[in-house]
Amino acid sequence: MVKKLIRIATRKSPLALWQAEHIANRLKKHWPDIETKLIPLQTTGDINLKDKLQSIGGKGLFIKELEIALLKNEADIAVHSMKDVPAILPEVLTLPVICKRDNPFDALVSKKYSKLSDFPKGAIIGTSSLRRQSQIKKFRPDLEIKVLRGNINTRLAKLAKDEFDGILLAASGLIRMNLESEISEILQPEIMLPACGQGALGIEIRQNDLDIKKYISTLQDDITALCVITERYINGKLGGSCHTPIGIFCETTPNSGISIKVRILSPSGEEEISAETIGNISKSQSLADECIDILMNKGAKKLLSTEWI
Repeated sequence: MVKKLIRIATRKSPLALWQAEHIANRLKKHWPDIETKLIPLQTTGDINLKDKLQSIGGKGLFIKELEIALLKNEADIAVHSMKDVPAILPEVLTLPVICKRDNPFDALVSKKYSKLSDFPKGAIIGTSSLRRQSQIKKFRPDLEIKVLRGNINTRLAKLAKDEFDGILLAASGLIRMNLESEISEILQPEIMLPACGQGALGIEIRQNDLDIKKYISTLQDDITALCVITERYINGKLGGSCHTPIGIFCETTPNSGISIKVRILSPSGEEEISAETIGNISKSQSLADECIDILMNKGAKKLLSTEWI
């Protein structure tokens, strides 16, 4: 009997390939009668490493080519880091599965210092994320921020050459690549709220591909999906993108509770608007709306009215 083949579109970076292989292995564990094939693709976001991400089109550049492969039926599923997925998908595509979230927070990596608070005045921090830049400037306005792009290994190599005193990366990526020992400090939400969807993997497919949907549905994590969908809902309502420094984090709490934290900043970190709501998990939608109302009443619209390129 010919086995069912599932073609998996992925970026070519080591982390993306690990993530795609991870999904492939999980699928084969659930469905021994299938075969998988990775379709590694070079994305626009991977090719252009010189310009600031927000000046060349934003995070959607990391998934565009993967979506084209789906639309051309050159792949059956695309594996994404949820933080890279724009709020609006192409009409005929859908994202029905969000897998269990790994560590959602940001990590500081440094060869010289163990904590962000230990960095001396004028120390250089590397990151390309406006969200990370603004929150670092809020916490440590005396530090210098320089743009750092590229995959994990590229960034670690630049750190090793002493181009930076420390760099910021998603903790989940380092852990997946077995580089947890490189982490100097996990930055807690009080210092840095993560990006919408950070730490979670999503699977995108064609809307009408019910057969594929059946296979991947076994990888869905309902709690993670609820939290990430709530974060994406808030981000969409606020008009969030990589042009706007927004941190959003939703997590479940004991006794069927849910907590939502949102932080909006100016690029300088000097202006900040934040909101937090806590309630029953069954009211996640109304809690998200409450959060949005609080932010709007505090002047979020004005703070978000400028795209910071």
